Amino acid sequence: MTWRDLLAAAVGQVPPDGTRQAVGYPALFLLVALGALLPVIPTGALVSSASVVAFHQDTLPFGLLLVFAVSAFAAFVGDLALYWLGRRGVHSRGGSRWLERLRGRATPERLEQAQTKLDEHGVLVLVVSRLVPAGRIPIMLACLLAEMPLRRFARGDAPACLAWAATYGLIGILGGSLFSEPWKGVALAVGLTLLISAAPALWRRVRRGAA
Repeated sequence: MTWRDLLAAAVGQVPPDGTRQAVGYPALFLLVALGALLPVIPTGALVSSASVVAFHQDTLPFGLLLVFAVSAFAAFVGDLALYWLGRRGVHSRGGSRWLERLRGRATPERLEQAQTKLDEHGVLVLVVSRLVPAGRIPIMLACLLAEMPLRRFARGDAPACLAWAATYGLIGILGGSLFSEPWKGVALAVGLTLLISAAPALWRRVRRGAA
């Protein structure tokens, strides 16, 4: 599933299955994996949109299962790559730009909360952090500062990525089931994922305004 696929679906032109499988799924893997490293890629919206397109394919349910598997594995690979880069910074005397980027994306208050949750619940908190918007980085940084081994982090991150891919895949299935035209389902799925992403920031503003 590429953005070209989504555009084609929006205008009613669905590319052949062979082309979609040869180009679309590797592109989905690459974008999701890069999105785990770089926050500029809306990976949740991408997975939901790909699920909408897969829902309208003749290969149902195999297309949906493939989107789920590719998305979960790509997120897992991206998380491990980011954690490995962060560990290099922790063990380096001069640190690293990747570790500094992680620190810059987590406020001291959120990092303190993440460290408390990690102490109380261990690697299980990784599953929740992957589902909460902007919750992944503080927990990952807390794991780095606690010098959690990569293997232990991977054991906790694997089910987290599976739950994440399933959640955004279900959003795409919802959008695909409500509309006969794929582009309408894509629009709904993207809107829902953006709303979910913005919800924590909006809630914090409301709390500050009420205080």
